[in-house]
Amino acid sequence: MKGIVLAGGLGTRLFPLTKITNKHLLPIYNKPMIYYPIQTLVDAGIEDIMIVTGGNNAGDFLKLLGNGSEFGLKHLNFAYQAKEGGIAEAVGLCEYFAGHDKVIIILGDNILENSIAGDVKRFERQEGGAMIFLKKVKNPREYGVAEVRDGRVINIVEKPQNPASDLAVIGVYMYDNRVFDIVKTLKPSKRNELEITDVNNAYIGGGQMSYSILDGGWADAGESIDAYNDTISFVRERQVNKHD
Repeated sequence: MKGIVLAGGLGTRLFPLTKITNKHLLPIYNKPMIYYPIQTLVDAGIEDIMIVTGGNNAGDFLKLLGNGSEFGLKHLNFAYQAKEGGIAEAVGLCEYFAGHDKVIIILGDNILENSIAGDVKRFERQEGGAMIFLKKVKNPREYGVAEVRDGRVINIVEKPQNPASDLAVIGVYMYDNRVFDIVKTLKPSKRNELEITDVNNAYIGGGQMSYSILDGGWADAGESIDAYNDTISFVRERQVNKHD
């Protein structure tokens, strides 16, 4: 199973902090933001990882991360996203890297308190399809929200006016290699991007979506300046990656 960290985008919600750098290079307490999702993958047993980034600061990731020796890795792979085409488009850039393997994708601004190693092992045993992580939130209108019925996800709606639940889909997704065929069928949204929610709903429509309720804390550091500062407090107080 291969890991993908998505670290592109303009980071406009964190402007002016992102005026001269990529948001995933900003500090979160005592480490650069990008360190946390990489460590999440490594702690889950993933050894083959690709970083997808873009913009004028893409080369800074190579300077910072090198071949990943700081994480106990022998090598890191890099891909360049030339335009702002959305999460699903960034996933599509990794087709040659993934080959026939399953993939776990994590957004570079998502920080998890606990290991997801058990869920990764469960998905590795899953015959195919996809798995998402859900977390109860106070403001579901700000997220992609999952409707769960009889133990199954039946739909995901992005930023709904009338949420069907308080279960947000966080930025960690696991897919079989059919994900790349699904991405090729997508049409751009109103934002002119290929949406990951459409990928997830394609798997749901085919009856191939499982889910896990995330154990422990979760933060989306890129949501806003307030969320960024809250994430720093969360990491400090919970001692995220404290084994380092």
